[in-house]
Amino acid sequence: MSAPARTNASGQAALAFPAVMLAAFFVVPFGLMIAVSFFSREQGGFYTPVLTTANYQRFLSWFFADILLFSVGLSALVSAVCLTIGAPFTYLLSRLPRRSQVPWLVAMMAVLSLSEVIIGFAWSTLLSRTAGLSNLFVAIGLMDGPEAWSPSFTAVLCGMVYQAFPYSILVLYPAFSRLDPSLSEAARTLGASPVRAFFNVIVPSLRNALVATFIIVFVFALGAYLLPQLLGRPQHWTLSVLITDQAVYQSNMPFAAAMAVFLVASSLILVLLSTMFGGRREAK
Repeated sequence: MSAPARTNASGQAALAFPAVMLAAFFVVPFGLMIAVSFFSREQGGFYTPVLTTANYQRFLSWFFADILLFSVGLSALVSAVCLTIGAPFTYLLSRLPRRSQVPWLVAMMAVLSLSEVIIGFAWSTLLSRTAGLSNLFVAIGLMDGPEAWSPSFTAVLCGMVYQAFPYSILVLYPAFSRLDPSLSEAARTLGASPVRAFFNVIVPSLRNALVATFIIVFVFALGAYLLPQLLGRPQHWTLSVLITDQAVYQSNMPFAAAMAVFLVASSLILVLLSTMFGGRREAK
């Protein structure tokens, strides 16, 4: 066998294991979930394998459409906040000496090691009336009395941004670290302020990385489950919470599968759009 043939065969063998794992743990379960979403629910938590679109028709009702719109809007808001804070932060981080960057990156990794339960209870304590930040504001004279800021939409947003922020930094950091420093120096030489140079030169040159970060954080936030329950009220619950409620507490697996199919399909479409957008930008 020639050397190119051996290289091709070894490459295919290396891809065989990931392909088998992807098929076993994603393609097959997702296919079963699609099949169950067309089944009919019976009394007692059972379901009949008949072809029906009733579950999808129910999902398109105004009640569940409102929850879907809230979930999408919340995920987009979390992505926008993470990108607004993360892009300047990552740019400044990438301009620091290497020895100064390491502690910040370690801190980001430390946040990733925290479970969603710990993050939820930590933020509920910080925003509580008895031991929250409002007591500090009262002590320094900014407030007359302590207030409870959780559960609320703001608490849900803060918790989800805190959880997703390290992911946005880790996605943006490679792109910012490879950025040519002469770009901002040239803009400064031509009279642009640091802020104007960042938005007129740095941001357009890293458009692909920014769009990819937005989509990754959006998909991550779209599947939020514990934080909306720990930090929000029922009107702040996301679609993932309703999927669990239908599957576990209502014993309506076909309807839960229909909602889960839509959630996974939405994530896959966003990833596909991100890939297509990046490919077109590189081709240009």
